[in-house]
Amino acid sequence: MSRLTHIHAPDGVAPATAYTHVVTGTGRLVAVSGQLALDERGELVGAGDAAAQAMRVFENLRRCLAAAGATFDDVIKLTYFVTDTAHMPAVRAARDAYLDPERLPAASAVQVAALISPEFLMEIEALAVVPDEAAAGA
Repeated sequence: MSRLTHIHAPDGVAPATAYTHVVTGTGRLVAVSGQLALDERGELVGAGDAAAQAMRVFENLRRCLAAAGATFDDVIKLTYFVTDTAHMPAVRAARDAYLDPERLPAASAVQVAALISPEFLMEIEALAVVPDEAAAGA
């Protein structure tokens, strides 16, 4: 497991409620491109359904992290791109199904005019830190 420190309330900053203000760590950086609600065949999952799309996006993130030897425990930052902020409750519910709500990463949420295609309601990217190979064996 990577060595991460979560700072929920830096001095002079209001405590975070649905994310962590600062996450630091040592190890190898893993950047996961924005994931869409596509299944393994490239087909849309959950047309018009923010909850279904969010669950598939987090499943895709999980698979991408695993390919790099990481888990959601290693994630230090999530960036949410949503076409409507009304989708954020569905995003948070999916996030909480995959991540420990007591150790949430830093996060940013951005409402965008559109994504690559109008049927997509959200795209989410992740940054993670995993132990260096040498450090993992120590």
